Amino acid sequence: MMIRDKANPEKNGIGECAPLKGLSVDDRPDFEKMLGKVSSEINNYSYWLGEGLKDFPSIKFGLEAALLDFCNSGKRILYPSAFTEGKDFIRINGLVWMGDFDRMKKQVHEKITAGFHCIKMKIGAIDFEKELLLLKIIRENYSEREIELRVDANGAFSPSEALKKLEQLSKFRIHSIEQPIKQGQWKEMAELCRKTSMPVALDEELIGIKSKEEKKKLLSEINPQYIILKPTLVGGFSESLDWINAAKEKNIGWWVTSSLESNIGLNAIAQWTYALGNSMPQGLGTGQLFTNNFDCPLHLTSDKLYFNPETNWNLPEMLS
Repeated sequence: MMIRDKANPEKNGIGECAPLKGLSVDDRPDFEKMLGKVSSEINNYSYWLGEGLKDFPSIKFGLEAALLDFCNSGKRILYPSAFTEGKDFIRINGLVWMGDFDRMKKQVHEKITAGFHCIKMKIGAIDFEKELLLLKIIRENYSEREIELRVDANGAFSPSEALKKLEQLSKFRIHSIEQPIKQGQWKEMAELCRKTSMPVALDEELIGIKSKEEKKKLLSEINPQYIILKPTLVGGFSESLDWINAAKEKNIGWWVTSSLESNIGLNAIAQWTYALGNSMPQGLGTGQLFTNNFDCPLHLTSDKLYFNPETNWNLPEMLS
């Protein structure tokens, strides 16, 4: 999504609208039609950022980012800070994707060798005993002070087996587990969060929750230890801030994660995340998964995400 200044065509603001197939609530047949409508009526942004895009969170995120970019500089600086000046960094986790045992073991080795001190491992795709073995191998070589371990089940466990599996995982001093059971099971998730032997973080559970009242109700009924904010999936920065404020009221921790955006979306999320001042490792490394991403000022040094203001964006002509 792009916003241009008619008087100064070289100035523009860019935002990324990137729904995830099968997960985003705006993964629907009329997505492109709505995107075209917003683009043709872009000056009505007060409506779009209010009720107009409540069912299209990824478009709302893109519009917010485009407006912030346009109003601040038109040069992809949305939140000016020490981060965008290249003077500070965001610490991120190293993501280990699901795969067979040997592939996951190789990924873990690569992340630790690269200098990551927080490893997030996707689980629930292979034999659970092999996943436990992999965690055991890590812990036999690295203490929790050396390597922080997070796991993400993506709802892979059934409510009846989840508590037992969390007990098995907790032996390896896991920082937290994301979404152990599928979203929408508030009663079962609440019981799990109450009885768990390790902290539970809600992820997919937040998707599709629209009003402040609903957000507060979910957190009050489930009372998780953490929530994870993905601006593309929950409706942009304003909706994410509503979640953060509701979580703070209940002393619930939080951190931010990207969700397969290109470097355009990742840049916006990273700048916003830095402005929040959360010192926990954030989940902002997914831009590395692309083979044809846009070159941008973001770069990694070990587990530190930097913004180099001297690096130019390599955007196609249509976006520059």
